[in-house]
Amino acid sequence: MPNQLEQLKSMTTVVSDTGDIEAIAAYRPTDATTNPTLILQAAQKPEYRSLIEKAIADTKQTTTASKEEHKNLLLDHVFVNFGLAILKLIPGRVSTEVDAHISFDTKKSVERARSLVQLYEKAGIPKERILIKLATTWEGIRAAEILEMEGTHCNMTLLFSLPQAIACAEAKATLISPFVGRILDWYKKNDGVASYPPAQDPGVVSVRAIYNYYKKFDLKTQVMGASFRSKDEITELAGCDLLTIAPKLLEELQSSSEPLVRKLVPETARNESIERLQLNESAFRYLFNENPMAVDKLAEGIRNFAKDFNKLEEYIKKEFPHAGL
Repeated sequence: MPNQLEQLKSMTTVVSDTGDIEAIAAYRPTDATTNPTLILQAAQKPEYRSLIEKAIADTKQTTTASKEEHKNLLLDHVFVNFGLAILKLIPGRVSTEVDAHISFDTKKSVERARSLVQLYEKAGIPKERILIKLATTWEGIRAAEILEMEGTHCNMTLLFSLPQAIACAEAKATLISPFVGRILDWYKKNDGVASYPPAQDPGVVSVRAIYNYYKKFDLKTQVMGASFRSKDEITELAGCDLLTIAPKLLEELQSSSEPLVRKLVPETARNESIERLQLNESAFRYLFNENPMAVDKLAEGIRNFAKDFNKLEEYIKKEFPHAGL
């Protein structure tokens, strides 16, 4: 019997949720995702200092109009350098995130996304191997709509609700990343419970509903469950288009030989009785506002990713004084 990781790979595209290049080499996922928190953790490891040094050198070759532009370009280079190293180890795509500080600014989000894409293309990486990550605010969704029309594929992150998922699909985003574990965290705290049965885990229930909606109405945007707290959450979503999994849980799957049953099936979803929603901006904002968990977790996620951008900047400023920050 193949281990559970191999079984999962037969029904779902497995993505590594880490900026640690050695971990990616160990588990050989199809794709990989990064975010500011993961890059901050990886950047502080001695073996990756060369990626930051290269980012500093490359940035100094470009004339920037202000210190702010210099900082933004340097951080873009850092993220892209990690992405380039990851792409050498995987056959698929890497997700690289736009600065969370501009999550409510469509114009700036598009500009930073274009900067990231240009850096990848300069290094010889085509758009097909890049996913630009944007926070799933209304403004982030509009940025994705513009970028997708330009041929830049987007991965919508910090997604916690069906209205967000529907708006992303209507904008023709390539991929969404609903955060399973963070949804669970909120409900455990709010309901005062220690756990839920795996099939009733609120994060699992949320992703199942989004998956069924997408397949019911033949929406092309793919669903990638993210932010898992346990192996059970992963196995309950076997069959999802993609799942992005941290190295610790990849190890647990690889170490288990229990049979894995496919839980999400397109044909089953198409037989579900589901009402289709049409969302303009006001309907989106109202329905999103009706979900206190989604409101709380989106705001918290943006704050924390922005903090980790700041921490990465401070780390580089301290450890690499020649960076010019």
